[in-house]
Amino acid sequence: QGRLVESGGGLVQAGGSLRLSCAASGGTFSNLFMAWSRQAPGNEREFVASISASGRYVYYADSVRGRFTISRDNSKNTVYLQMNSLKPEDTAVYYCAATRGTGGTLADFETWGQGTQVTVSS
Repeated sequence: QGRLVESGGGLVQAGGSLRLSCAASGGTFSNLFMAWSRQAPGNEREFVASISASGRYVYYADSVRGRFTISRDNSKNTVYLQMNSLKPEDTAVYYCAATRGTGGTLADFETWGQGTQVTVSS
């Protein structure tokens, strides 16, 4: 069973930027389809972005497209989420997830990190 550890969360003003990192261990990272999701208080967990094993294909939720960028470095077993032009509604706990499949929905992801808090003040 692999392990995912997120980092990089924090408090930022609206319009600011953060970069989240997710370090993977215990598996073959380059075979994994990776994703970021988030959960705000009182809300269900929602998809944010995902990236194929090779990094060739990326997908974004409409709410973050054009502001967030997902990337990966297979030599470092790490996936990143660069978040720019942050808004108060981006406030949530952000989770990293991995699957050996193609990640059609969040339910397809077998391994999850513990999450990192992102708070955007207005």
